[in-house]
Amino acid sequence: MFSILDMFTVGVGPSSSHTVGPMCAAKAFVDALDRSGVLGQVSRVQVILYGSLSLTGMGHGTDRAAVAGLEGNTPEQVDTDHLLNIRSEVESSGRLVLGGRREIAFDYGRDVVFEQWQMLAEHPNGMRFTAWSASGQTVDEQVWYSIGGGFVRQGHVDDPLIGIHENPSHDEQPATDEVEGVDFAPEAPYHFSSADELLALCEHHQMGISEIIWANETSIRSAEEVRQGLLEIWGVMDQCVREGCTSKQEILPGGLDVRRRAPDIYRRLTVGSDPMQADLHMAKSALEDSAVAWVNLFALAVSEQNAGGGRVVTAPTNGAAGIMPAVLEYYWRFVPAADEDGIVCFLLTSGAIGYLLKRNASISGAEVGCQGEVGSACSMAAAGLCAAMGGTPRQVENAAEIGMEHHLGLTCDPVGGLVQVPCIERNAMASNTAINAVRMALLGDGSHLVTLDQVIRTMKETGQDMMSKYKETSKGGLAVNVVEC
Repeated sequence: MFSILDMFTVGVGPSSSHTVGPMCAAKAFVDALDRSGVLGQVSRVQVILYGSLSLTGMGHGTDRAAVAGLEGNTPEQVDTDHLLNIRSEVESSGRLVLGGRREIAFDYGRDVVFEQWQMLAEHPNGMRFTAWSASGQTVDEQVWYSIGGGFVRQGHVDDPLIGIHENPSHDEQPATDEVEGVDFAPEAPYHFSSADELLALCEHHQMGISEIIWANETSIRSAEEVRQGLLEIWGVMDQCVREGCTSKQEILPGGLDVRRRAPDIYRRLTVGSDPMQADLHMAKSALEDSAVAWVNLFALAVSEQNAGGGRVVTAPTNGAAGIMPAVLEYYWRFVPAADEDGIVCFLLTSGAIGYLLKRNASISGAEVGCQGEVGSACSMAAAGLCAAMGGTPRQVENAAEIGMEHHLGLTCDPVGGLVQVPCIERNAMASNTAINAVRMALLGDGSHLVTLDQVIRTMKETGQDMMSKYKETSKGGLAVNVVEC
């Protein structure tokens, strides 16, 4: 069953679909071997990466994430230094300890396969795990899909393969009310599958969006657990901003030699003082004194942490992980009445919008392009900020619609397959777009021509029509027009 807390999970960079998801899937495979009592029979394992995972997996660290998952690591607790160096460590030893229990021989070049010619037709982010015994008998074989935001689902071993350059249609997706794994618990008091239904619930019960979601969440766990979980998410986001502002790493890994900018911007804005304690009026220029510059800083700081393989919150993905923290920091530091209740309201409301985006379209760049990642995060952040600032449900829906509408058609074309160019700057631009969307929504009464449901549907259809080379394959757009130096 779906929980709003699922939209905000702690993971590691640089990608939720290409790093977090594969790690989770690999661990699930090993856990299944353990539960069935056959782990002790395994002498060899292999993972085959298909589609987008193959084409951009090297830049996203997909191979390293999958191997870490086979070791039994989770995105929440994996040692990030180990994750960065796991390939050299395993190649040096020629050994792998499955699930932390079963040591086997492991040939990295043979047992991690980037399939460059075929992909699983069910989803662009497919993986196949196979385990063999010493006699060569297949112990188990599983197919998994990383469906965006760190979410994974298991497929079938006989799922069909197609040519990797084909652009399969997803018009035959399940009906809205049958989307697997995207529904609230049966005991939840309020069920909805569209923004119109959510608004109708709010109006009928005279409740805000955050109150609707709070009631659903507290039907499956205590109020204390929900509040603590949300504030812990905010704490991780805030810590990520701080670490990104003060990082000593000058150049991001991956070979593009992209320089971190957040530490230098932080020094300019704060004149060397703590970024979270600084007098905002001590900045050197009118531009630097504006909220825009600070929001840029917050978004860049988190996005650079993600690109460097650091620990971030998927919100709703790693590629768009800088937007929600940046807008939350804006609320916390620039809105005079900001408090923890507002943070809780912000996350509950933004999670509701994320639920609709995931349920009725996609948050996966490999499925619908960057509109599904940065566009979704912008829409979620706008909704959350609008609610925290006292917006009505219809104003919140308007802000979310504005945030998503103006990212329609945005392609996912990472240079070198790395979540750096243009991804980092896109987070900063979208963060300020979210805030501007709230300004426009709050100046109106919530009435507007284009609805959020219509924009979500349009995003899905645009993603289906988008050529595969613009959907996280690094085969088009900036990825081919920027020379890698």
